[in-house]
Amino acid sequence: MKRIFTTLLVLLLLPYGMLLAQVTTNPALPTADAPVTLFLDATGTGLDGYTGDVYAHTGITIGTTLWQNVIGSWGNNATQPKLTRTATNLYKLEITPSIRQFYSAAATADITQMSFVFRSADGTQQTSPDFFVAVFEVGLNINLLSPNQSPYFVDPGQAILVNAEAVLAFVIHLYVDDQLITTVSGNSLSETITASSQPDTKHLIKVVAVSTSGPETVADSTYYYVRGESIVETLPSGVRDGVNYINSSTVTLVLRAPYKNSVYAIGDFNDWQIGPEHKLKRNLANVNDINNRYWVTLNGLTPGEEYGFQYLVDESLRIADPYSDKILDKWNDPYITSTTYPDLKPYPVNKTEGIVSVFQTNQQPYVWENNNFTAPAATDLVAYELLLRDFVDKHDFKTLKDTISYLKRLGVNAIELMPVSEFEGNLSWGYNPSFYFAPDKYYGPKNDMKAFVDACHANGMAVIMDMVLNHAYGQNVLAQLYWDSENNRPAANNLWFNAICPNEYCWGNDFNHTSTATQAYVDSINHYWLTEYKIDGYRFDYTKGFTNGSGSSSYDANRIAIVKRMSDAIWDVNPDAYVILEHWCDNSEEKILAEYGCMLWGNLNGSYNEGTMGWNENGKSDFSWISYEKRGWNVPHVMGYMESHDEERLMAKNILYGKTYSNYNIKDTLIGLERQALAATFFYTIPGPKMIWQFGERGFDYSINWPSGTENDRLTAKPPRWDYMNNYHRQYLYHVNAALIDLKKNYDVFRTGDFTLDLYNASKTIILKHSSMDVVVMGNFNVVIDISAPAWPSTGTWYEFFTQTELSVTSLTQKVNLQPGEYRLYSSVKIEKPDYLNTGIQTPENTDNEDFAFIYPNPSVGNFMIDFNLINQENITIQIFDIIGNKLIDFGPVKLQPGIQSISSEQLNPNYLKISPGLYMVKVKTDHQQQNTKIIVN
Repeated sequence: MKRIFTTLLVLLLLPYGMLLAQVTTNPALPTADAPVTLFLDATGTGLDGYTGDVYAHTGITIGTTLWQNVIGSWGNNATQPKLTRTATNLYKLEITPSIRQFYSAAATADITQMSFVFRSADGTQQTSPDFFVAVFEVGLNINLLSPNQSPYFVDPGQAILVNAEAVLAFVIHLYVDDQLITTVSGNSLSETITASSQPDTKHLIKVVAVSTSGPETVADSTYYYVRGESIVETLPSGVRDGVNYINSSTVTLVLRAPYKNSVYAIGDFNDWQIGPEHKLKRNLANVNDINNRYWVTLNGLTPGEEYGFQYLVDESLRIADPYSDKILDKWNDPYITSTTYPDLKPYPVNKTEGIVSVFQTNQQPYVWENNNFTAPAATDLVAYELLLRDFVDKHDFKTLKDTISYLKRLGVNAIELMPVSEFEGNLSWGYNPSFYFAPDKYYGPKNDMKAFVDACHANGMAVIMDMVLNHAYGQNVLAQLYWDSENNRPAANNLWFNAICPNEYCWGNDFNHTSTATQAYVDSINHYWLTEYKIDGYRFDYTKGFTNGSGSSSYDANRIAIVKRMSDAIWDVNPDAYVILEHWCDNSEEKILAEYGCMLWGNLNGSYNEGTMGWNENGKSDFSWISYEKRGWNVPHVMGYMESHDEERLMAKNILYGKTYSNYNIKDTLIGLERQALAATFFYTIPGPKMIWQFGERGFDYSINWPSGTENDRLTAKPPRWDYMNNYHRQYLYHVNAALIDLKKNYDVFRTGDFTLDLYNASKTIILKHSSMDVVVMGNFNVVIDISAPAWPSTGTWYEFFTQTELSVTSLTQKVNLQPGEYRLYSSVKIEKPDYLNTGIQTPENTDNEDFAFIYPNPSVGNFMIDFNLINQENITIQIFDIIGNKLIDFGPVKLQPGIQSISSEQLNPNYLKISPGLYMVKVKTDHQQQNTKIIVN
């Protein structure tokens, strides 16, 4: 209860967040500069029945600013106050020597409340919502101890005990609806009143203390609400669950809530107060009918204004709408900047607790510019999986939209977004979903997401959403609506969730996919994003769990039926929508789903990485399972990948565990990048859809567990390292990926169903046959020279793609010697390579008339690198001239070994004389050739 000091009688209707149902204090009216003992009764809370140690996460309110001077940090038992257990469910906390000193508050701080969340020692159980305990000023005070809930629900004619404690009071007056009931002398009042007999009415209870020294008075108040039966009335025609916009000033709210006795709508439209005019009607007389829905129509709304709202269910549970397309979060919204989300509606602090829904009539619709986009065929799909949080520093859709050109140059034709619907917290991978219809505000407004999808379509790229329908966490409304607090899990009568997860692996609360309620909810989610945001399909997280069987990998006919049913509902909306499954089940089950039209994630991270690291013994680098034919499928529906969000990065392991032999060391970054190009050549050329994880195209080498190297940092934000594109070697790897993606998309031979893989040993080959041409891919995953012996489809002239050289094949068993890490792609018809591949990491067979020195970055700010791609040992001389021919630097000769070598501008200029901005000529000489290159210094 909050106190008011005034010479007038003041009405105070207390918000939900101020309830003290399980917390009392001694003294009843604590003051900032005195000690107080707090008592907790955990009955009915998340700590009910808990017998371990209980700690307080606690702070104070200074003025009106909540949660200041918080003591310690959540979960750190060494820093947070521990309560003393006095009996079952009963605890106390001594706050001494004073509230002010306990919280280390300044002498001038106006402490108005103490705030508490009580938690178990391991942090898995806690009280909710927050407790706020009023702190009173010294002098005349009064505190209404009971009723201590606002509103206080009673039956018609029920007896209500009113208790109040005061300090320095001459008398206390008790009023009900401004009618004086009684007056008592002194500092205590205890009186029983009789509730009104009129149902669905609310009545003010007010206590007023009059000072012993004069006319000064203070008041405290609450109100009680008389229960009444819900009106039973048929749902209006055409409405659905959630918010229904009727016109610019009217909405109808619908909540599916069988087994519930009452629902009230509270929000900005009624100042968050309970009233009969916003009590929801029920569409069925039987409250236990699973189709029972509560509804109310709100009139007189201001067109275009955002309204926050919640449902108060069965007089105690405050929840948002499960179909919300925008929510407010008191704890996480303050960390969303105005740059990310301009003009974000503030949370209604001191009005309510928990997640708040938002509706807005008369919204301006997004005007789509691209309405006729045709998504790429599954065979041609090259999807780029990205986590928006880590892909661009600003972590918003607006910036991501501005980065599409980078992905377009790479050539990918689909972007697979890791979960972007509202999840718990801000810094997350998104696999802890809470609200399935709302884009997470940490990534920006919803129209920014629509603009991103629109721009992708304009650039020929599909958008795939990662959707998490295996589980949801505690913020999810459907879990809260039917919750077993004693066991801290969904209740047995929950329509959507299993009380106990029946599967092999479990996270959060497990959706019951056999429930028709869950199926309807799933279908509405999938329909929504396909139509409202025009996305092109889904990657469904852990569909292995879409069963109430064991959830094991073994064949499960019920799981197959569940996935087929969901897929059919999606294809009813968009027949061409992608349905991609993270399934991890027996191949016989995956084959059925693949041939039904789904694509299935194919994780070949381990095998590809063994190959890039040079470990090929006993077939450990055999990645042939990426092939649909290897699996015995009749359709190319393996969504194969070398990396995803869940796997260690290939380059990180190359650097840590790469094999070394003689002078060939895969731990060396340049050689490791060569191995990445080798792997890419054996990735895109195998027919079927492919997926790459963000920055794999530039050899991202930060561990998935960076920076600590442990699982604790698996979800920690990683730096995007856009500066890698200033590094020639990484830029070349990007271009190799781009060239291979271009081949895959534009040449029929890479869609062929007539192909052979020989991938068991270190020397690997792929043979592709098609009426347009044949292709032979060969590569040496060894660390020594190896022999490739492909089964050439024909003799004659073959054309190598990367070097643009010709090879005369005179025998179908003709062998080719390959250096360690070397890769070649031969075609029976010449394929011109793009200009950006005119130079490369891989040592070319013939460097005549080709550049052998590469300067980057260019332009530069004076610091640059010169890389050399040498076949033989060479003496190198470097000279730099200004625009009028003055020689500024004369370096060398120095002897460089074959392969990739680098010289920095600091080495060229030992005294590091500042080179002024301008245009310069760089002349590089070897024993056999010369190259002139221009460089711009800014």
